[in-house]
Amino acid sequence: MRGRRGDSGMTTSEYAMGTIAACAFAAVLYKIVTSGAVSGALESLIGKALDAQF
Repeated sequence: MRGRRGDSGMTTSEYAMGTIAACAFAAVLYKIVTSGAVSGALESLIGKALDAQF
């Protein structure tokens, strides 16, 4: 067990790669959600939800 370090956290390069991947995913998701078809579907869904009778 001499000289053995625990693998309990990410290194700086792993944090950088994780941050880049998260930003790329967020950019793709933003493009999808703001596209015309998805935006129209979301507006329709919200409109139907607001007009629902309880």
